[in-house]
Amino acid sequence: MDAVMVKLTVLGNGSLVWLVLSVVLLCGSETRRTGLICLLALLLAFLTGDLLLKNLFMRERPFIQMPWLQLLIDPPSGYSFPSGHTASSFAAATALSQQGKRAAVTAFILAFLIAFSRVYLSVHFFSDILGGIILGIACGLTAIFISKKVRV
Repeated sequence: MDAVMVKLTVLGNGSLVWLVLSVVLLCGSETRRTGLICLLALLLAFLTGDLLLKNLFMRERPFIQMPWLQLLIDPPSGYSFPSGHTASSFAAATALSQQGKRAAVTAFILAFLIAFSRVYLSVHFFSDILGGIILGIACGLTAIFISKKVRV
């Protein structure tokens, strides 16, 4: 499972998989709205989670609190709560739910796997993941709400 978890977590680095998917969605006339919602959700998750909440809570990562843990990836910088990988993944998955049930199920499964990889790799506590899920879904729903008000 180690190699699989490393690959999953890399997909979430910098929200790469979600940004690429958003750009692909922007290229289609029928999916452009969802692409915009997804980008807005990712921006909200970054601003709220990485710039605000992480600096507010300043929670150390598990491998710092428990130095005997051996990491399979380079140690990430920054604070632990909430998980940025998880927040962005669930923000994007919530936004992608606008494309229908199949897109939503696929996106939420990938979001869950990315989130799980962060705990598996000892770079987040379970509560960091829960915080990221809540934040991500809230950002996704906020982006959907804004898109309806602005008529994107």
